[in-house]
Parts: sequence; C-alpha cells; structure tokens
Amino acid sequence: MRFGVPLGLLHPDAWKDVAVAADELGFESVWLPEHLVFTTDLSLAVYPGTDKPGISPATPLFDAPAYLCWLAGLTSRVMLGTAVHLYALRHPFVSARAFATLDRVSGGRAICGVGAGWYEGEWLAAGVDFATRGARLDEAIEVTRRLWSEPAVAHAGRFYDFPEVAFEPKPVQARLPILAGGESGAALRRAARLCDGWISMPHSLTSVRGPLGRLAALRDEAARDGNSGDRPFSVTVHAYELTGPAEIPHWERLGVDRMIVRPWHRSREAVTALTAFAAEYGLRP
Repeated sequence: MRFGVPLGLLHPDAWKDVAVAADELGFESVWLPEHLVFTTDLSLAVYPGTDKPGISPATPLFDAPAYLCWLAGLTSRVMLGTAVHLYALRHPFVSARAFATLDRVSGGRAICGVGAGWYEGEWLAAGVDFATRGARLDEAIEVTRRLWSEPAVAHAGRFYDFPEVAFEPKPVQARLPILAGGESGAALRRAARLCDGWISMPHSLTSVRGPLGRLAALRDEAARDGNSGDRPFSVTVHAYELTGPAEIPHWERLGVDRMIVRPWHRSREAVTALTAFAAEYGLRP
C-alpha cells in the first residue's frame, strides 16, 4: 500500500515542514487541492449534500502546481499531486504547461488529479460555463494527452480550437498520470475511460464499496468498448479513520492502491503524528 498526505487539510504554514517530513519518512505522495477564486456572494457556494457554504472567501488560495514546484526543490522522493485541479477552468495549454513543468523540475514526480468542480460561483466569475464543465474537462484531457506525447498538435473541438502547435518540453514520465476525482456517474466514467486512475472522497471500508463497485463496472464497460487500453490504473482513497495496520489488507483486497491519510488532529501535531504513523505502519524511506 502507498500512503499519501493531504496538505490541504493543514494550515499553509505547515505545508513545507510536512512535505519534507513525508519525503523523509517514506510516504509515497503529498497532495494539494485548489480553487482559482472565491466570490464573496455565498449563494452559489452551498456544498452538495449540505445546506451550508463549502467555502470561506477569506481562505488563502495558492496555485497548486506552482506551490508543488517549490516543494519539489525541497524533497527528493515523494510524489507531488493535486486532489484536485480544476483543469477545465483554464485553456489546456495553461494546465498542460504547469504539470509538464512540475514533472520536469521534480524529476518525474507529478500526479495530475483533476475534477470538474462543484462550486458554480467560481466558474461564473471566471466567465466559463458551469454547465459544460464536465465536457470541457474531458476534451481538455484528450488535448493534454496529445500535447504531452506528440511532436505537433492541431485541434478542432467543441470547446478548444487551435492550429498546429509545438509543445516542449514533454513531461519526464512517459505517461504523466491523470487521475479523475469525484463520485458522480460522470466522474467515475471519466476515470474509467480517459484517465489513469480515480481519487475518492473520504471513506471507510464499508462506504467505499459502493463507488468502487460502480467504478469496476464502468471499467469493464470501457474495456469492452475498447476505451480503456492497456494503461495502468490506480485507485486512491481518502481514508481518515484507520484503526491500525491490520486494516490495510482489507483495503488492498478491494483494489485500493493508495490511501491518503490524516493521522493528526491539529496542524502543529502533523509532523509528530506522521512520524508515529510511519513507525506503526512500517514505512521506509
């Protein structure tokens, strides 16, 4: 099992120290979320499934790939991922360039976690149609794959249209992984058909079985339709309530490859808690 660390659940002042500790302790990856902007009008910020806003306009926001580039210079082994990047809020040139740069400066340690997003106010402020965000993301992923692998690319699609362009340098990784986040039918289908893996919402052993079952069925369907290829596929689950190392084989039997864990209660305890977790779960640098 690979273990990741969710930096976004910490105060930003702790990100550097926690990322360096994760690298030294043998954690496989660190992860940052992102938003581009928050509006002060909270009428469009109610988080799905609740009756309360899911954002606070005063929250500090950072460019996740740029911040991860800085962390790349402070670490040597840990993978650097987004969970998740709102890829379709920008032209694919912008995000493809950001992640290719991250992969280059980190020596091949970038993971591009993407999502369609839930917060309508952000899309309206950016002047991008919220209703088409999923379709935009799917097309952007297809464009990005070509930019990262082909010597020259021209594209004429529903949302993006450009003449032949060169895109250099390519990422270090022969296939920089793009993982789809989210648990809607569209998100799971995107993971199964277009991506190299899936990132869940927070789950327990019991609650994760539903989305994993739906994902497996969609992957089987994609394989029958010839849309999955033979690419490696990883399953990443946010699991914040682990009971101990004996629980890990149960997750592995469900097909989970990576667990993003949060063994701390307060940011100032994070490094100590990660150190204890590494010892208990047998992590090695």
